[in-house]
Amino acid sequence: MSLRLRLLLLLAPLFVLGAVAADVSTYTSLQSFLVSQLDTQIVSVHEIVYSVAAGADRGGGPAGQGGLQAVPEGTYGVIINAAGTVVGLARPVNSNAHPVLPSNITVSSASNPRLFTVSGSGSTGEYRVYAEPARDLPGDVFVIAAPLDGVTATLNHLLLLEVGVTGGVTIIVVIATWLLVRRSLRPLERMADTARGIAASDLSTRVEPSNDQTEVGRLGLALNTMLGQLEQAWAERKRNELRLRHFISDASHELRTPLTSMQGYAELIQRAPEMDRSDLVLAMRRMEEETRRMGLLVDDLLLLARLDQGRPLQREAVDLAALVTDACADASVAEPGRAITARVGPPLVVTGDEMRLRQVLGNLVRNALVHTPHGTPIEVVLRAEGDSAVVEVVDHGPGVAVEHRQRIFERFHRANPDLSGDRGGSGLGLSIVEAVVSAHGGGVRALDTPGGGATFRVDLPLRAVAAVPPESNLEVARADSRSR
Repeated sequence: MSLRLRLLLLLAPLFVLGAVAADVSTYTSLQSFLVSQLDTQIVSVHEIVYSVAAGADRGGGPAGQGGLQAVPEGTYGVIINAAGTVVGLARPVNSNAHPVLPSNITVSSASNPRLFTVSGSGSTGEYRVYAEPARDLPGDVFVIAAPLDGVTATLNHLLLLEVGVTGGVTIIVVIATWLLVRRSLRPLERMADTARGIAASDLSTRVEPSNDQTEVGRLGLALNTMLGQLEQAWAERKRNELRLRHFISDASHELRTPLTSMQGYAELIQRAPEMDRSDLVLAMRRMEEETRRMGLLVDDLLLLARLDQGRPLQREAVDLAALVTDACADASVAEPGRAITARVGPPLVVTGDEMRLRQVLGNLVRNALVHTPHGTPIEVVLRAEGDSAVVEVVDHGPGVAVEHRQRIFERFHRANPDLSGDRGGSGLGLSIVEAVVSAHGGGVRALDTPGGGATFRVDLPLRAVAAVPPESNLEVARADSRSR
């Protein structure tokens, strides 16, 4: 059953019940008013009717009936003795209609004057009756009655009017309700049609109306918000699928190179078992190198997979000054002829995984060594900015082209494809940097170095500032002097 029909079946009976209740209340109120008005008239003229009826009892005859002209039309009066015999009568001329009085009307029953309704004879259906003891006729009862035909006719006319008006208004209200509900629900139908079209074609479509003025408009806003989130999730899913395909393709390519090399050396050894020892040592050494290279690649891939899964890192206090100093010292040993300077400000301590943060600095410094000409100076700067610890690896080489800055942290992306193998790396170093820094709640980006070159900036949340003993300052100075 549709919502439109359910609303109609709910609203129409409620209106009909309300209209019937109003009609019954009006009918009852008018009936009570008219009967009360008639009772007042009966009580007000009962003296006149009693005098006419008493005159007839004393032999006044029909001449006394003229007094009834001043009372309501059809008023009937009668005096009944203790034996139940009518001894005085006052009724309209040329009228045989009279009330059917109960047989138990006596002086004792009429001692307390009261009003009640009885049926009538002839053309009159009902009478309103008032009974009391006759004042100057001991033992007799005086009864006055007035017909209810006028009241009944008025009530019947009202009943017909109520039935006609209520029926007509009910039909009009039902039709108007149907049209109003249909018009009110039309936006929902348009939303449903739009939603079906969206599900079949384009998530960028939005439903109307979408405002906070009406309930339907607020529903439209909620649907559009949901559609926006679905569109973003779908686009992100497509991007993730594309990145995954590229990742699998690049990983397969990177793993195939050492595997092909190892397979070639293995076939060489198998085909030439009598080769010279020097050639055999060379083949075994190259196989070992390729195995080590493949192992490093697999370790990097495993680390990235764990970071993507959100696995928790170690949470401990890490002295960034010590990490910067060690990274510069390691780089100075790797390339003794290059000026590598550590510029450490106030000692900074963050909460994180020390081993992974060492890997971040090592990858950034190695990236600077690989992508700059031999002898180009490198600076590693540590300072505090607000609530963050900032580490910058600054080189003065060729820098990073603008077209590579958005993709430089992607996996297996190389800004300089000419560098490969052990020198160029696998293209995962900066991806690991970005993943580890993000896991620590920080960020990394590539900037231009004033005067030429690239600067890689790492921002990490600064948790605490700890005093560094004098020995640490001596180690920084020694590392700086060694780099020079």
